[in-house]
Amino acid sequence: MNCMVAAFLLPALLFLVFCASAWKDRRRFSNAVLLGLTFITLSFASLLQLTALPPWAALAVMLLVFALPTMGVMAAGVFLIANGVTMVRKEGRRPANLLSMLAGLGIFGMIALLITVPWFGSTALNGIAATLTLVVAYVSFIFLCFLGYAFLYGRIKVRGDVDHVVMLGSGLIGGDRVPPLLASRLRKGQEIYAAQLARGSRPPVLLPSGGKGSDEKVAEARAMADWLIAEGVPAEHIVLEDRSTTTEENMLFSRAIMEAADPGYRCVVVTNNFHAFRAAMMARKAGVNGQVVGSPTARYFLPSATLREFVAVFWEHRVVNLWICGVLVALGAAATLSAV
Repeated sequence: MNCMVAAFLLPALLFLVFCASAWKDRRRFSNAVLLGLTFITLSFASLLQLTALPPWAALAVMLLVFALPTMGVMAAGVFLIANGVTMVRKEGRRPANLLSMLAGLGIFGMIALLITVPWFGSTALNGIAATLTLVVAYVSFIFLCFLGYAFLYGRIKVRGDVDHVVMLGSGLIGGDRVPPLLASRLRKGQEIYAAQLARGSRPPVLLPSGGKGSDEKVAEARAMADWLIAEGVPAEHIVLEDRSTTTEENMLFSRAIMEAADPGYRCVVVTNNFHAFRAAMMARKAGVNGQVVGSPTARYFLPSATLREFVAVFWEHRVVNLWICGVLVALGAAATLSAV
């Protein structure tokens, strides 16, 4: 019994640290990593207890730790390739639309590499494959942390009174019309606005945020405001932030407007669900006092969009990530050279 308690002590401790960190600020990426480490250590702790479990329980643990992830990787590869085909058919062959297909091909390419390399009997090739596996395993771990926590973050509900509802802009159709992706954000913002009125709260200020692009006839904020007014929102409840050209500027310029109106403001930021967690990290960095909620997105668009978000988050933390990848490569090279 003491051995079992000791085995599960680390995952329990990590989970408590995760809870404390998420309670303090849900918008930290470190929360995602802590949650991932909790599951990894919990899996190892469960494996250490196999001999003490009944046969049926031991088999269940083995399936959960080994068989399920293996089948999941294969299924993910097939799904991503199929989604890539759908993206190309519906959205065109732009590089960003090929991400899911490339990820799926990469999964099967890695599997093929691990199967074929041992046939050559080359220590050098085995070392290269092992090193590549370490790097891919690390990147995959960070991706799963991001994906799992982003899913949890997306379940956050708006509670209590809010003073502002910030809706992040995106490109316009024809230079002045709101596209479906942006309309989804506006509907979500309108829902929050209506819910605040229904609970008897003071009407929150709707704050569409987006400047005028070089190919646009009007600022995105203006087109968004017109859409909201056409849907019945009173114009006096809308304030425009029409200077920003990036998400970072959306946050900074919107924060300035909200602080000018009330230094103790509380807000909700609305974007699409695939973008919510990364937008939340940007909001935290910009000092925005509020959580980010996501609006629905077409299902076929989600895998590629999520991969783009992960690449952006990985690159935003590139110093740590590239340093860790470099250490893994160095360790693999050292092990290979010592074995040659």
